[in-house]
Amino acid sequence: MRTEAGRILIAERIIGNDKIDDYGEVLRYNVFHAELVIRHAEDRKVRKMENAINLNEINIDSKPPEDEPARQYYFMAKCRRYVKAESERLGRPLTAAVITFGCQMNARDSEKLSGILESIGYLPAEDENADFVIYNTCTVRDNANQRVYGRLGHINSLKKKNHHMKVALCGCMMQELSVIEKIKKSYRFVDLVFGTHNIYKFAELLAEMFDSGDICGTHSGGQNASHRIIIDIWENTDKIVEDLPVERKYPFKSGINIMFGCDNFCSYCIVPYVRGRERSRSPEDILREISALARDGVAEVMLLGQNVNSYGKTLENPITFAQLLREVEQIEGIERIRFMTSHPKDLSDELIAVMKESKKICRHLHLPLQSGSTRILTAMNRRYTKEQYLALAEKIRREIPDISITTDIIVGFPGEEPADVDETIDVIKKVQYDNAFTFIYSKRTGTPAAAMAEAMTGTPEENLEREMMVKEGFDRLLKVVQDTARQRVARLEGQILDALVEEVNEQDSRLLTGRLSNNTIVHFPGDKSLIGRIVPVYLKECHGFYYLGEKR
Repeated sequence: MRTEAGRILIAERIIGNDKIDDYGEVLRYNVFHAELVIRHAEDRKVRKMENAINLNEINIDSKPPEDEPARQYYFMAKCRRYVKAESERLGRPLTAAVITFGCQMNARDSEKLSGILESIGYLPAEDENADFVIYNTCTVRDNANQRVYGRLGHINSLKKKNHHMKVALCGCMMQELSVIEKIKKSYRFVDLVFGTHNIYKFAELLAEMFDSGDICGTHSGGQNASHRIIIDIWENTDKIVEDLPVERKYPFKSGINIMFGCDNFCSYCIVPYVRGRERSRSPEDILREISALARDGVAEVMLLGQNVNSYGKTLENPITFAQLLREVEQIEGIERIRFMTSHPKDLSDELIAVMKESKKICRHLHLPLQSGSTRILTAMNRRYTKEQYLALAEKIRREIPDISITTDIIVGFPGEEPADVDETIDVIKKVQYDNAFTFIYSKRTGTPAAAMAEAMTGTPEENLEREMMVKEGFDRLLKVVQDTARQRVARLEGQILDALVEEVNEQDSRLLTGRLSNNTIVHFPGDKSLIGRIVPVYLKECHGFYYLGEKR
């Protein structure tokens, strides 16, 4: 964490001269107006490996097993032989960098990729100056794609100097056919491409990549037409493979996938097309994983899904998300439970009751609004009205008075007018959000909203006039969000609240950075031995959107 000129940059990782945010670009991220990226832990000693097995016991001279995950462990053992041979040839260990663009789902996927890479012998690298670089991509906004193309231009120059270097691309962006065609045409130095549905096959795909041309780099780093790119993209899947190695960034907290995909098909969103339809993990597998994490010292878990409120609907024996939370709460050693994201149309009274009664579920709920105009919400296919959203938020505030509510808001959706922005501002004032992701609409090819935007394209003068109108509406809305959030955060001043200590402050090593149950950040003096512990902190001074405090 660092602060500068009243801003907060959170979870920051510098890639070259760029700062990559949650959607692969600089955007106005919540009231911090921050830039969010995924940063590897500075101290590699804090990283934790899950589900590691002894690869020496696997006979790689036999045929690969058909069943998963045994098949992937076979290919991990095979890949390790390749990595060992190249390491001996170079006289040093091989390094790998997993560069993550995107949301918490991508961050968790990257931990799985890192787990496999480290299992086969790669050491983690801090940047692209590595022997193997993999970009885990995001495509929720067009600028996310452009960032990846920009990084590929940089990596090509590195690969020309380091011919044995390998480059891989995965994630949501790779599920777009136009992207694959562009990579095949313009970025032929890439070695491996796969999508979101077959990430569990990473070790098998690595083995195929190594077999296609020796690891020592017989291919040039340039645009070699004879160079074979391994491309494995699945349109969809219903498969979930458990028990693969995961390299956690933090020993004291962890994300947990409880489901994959999305069935909501909001008109602006590309996620259902690149992540597939909803499929839930079995509660038994989830609880088993969390129990193992608790035994390993994890105090906080975040349950992840595109819409956690619809968890369990696809299971043979359906259960609700609220029922799953009750089970997680019973696991000894877990002290905090977070989850995201919740779709307002599916948030039940049962879930509100479970949150109200719980001593472990954090007092924070991310409840995406997107727009406060019922007309725009209908066009977005959100399936709730302004009035229904306000009634839900009022109920949550009434039942759980100390809860922090955060949200997502889009400005500039096709057809939106200043009056629609006024409706959204009205919701902000009534709900009193503690935080908000606010961003301007970005057209995603293949979505219904993209067709709406195309139909509304006018003359250059008309388009410029609309852009100016959108920016004006965005600035008006952002100011209300910031003013409202400052008031919400300031109400805690003078209280003593528990904070999970997450790291040493990057700007001042005398300070630790902790996170309250409601997701507010606090900096306070302390020894780094407190990292990973939940400690009481006196909130002494509110600095807009974070606190300076003292341990009590």
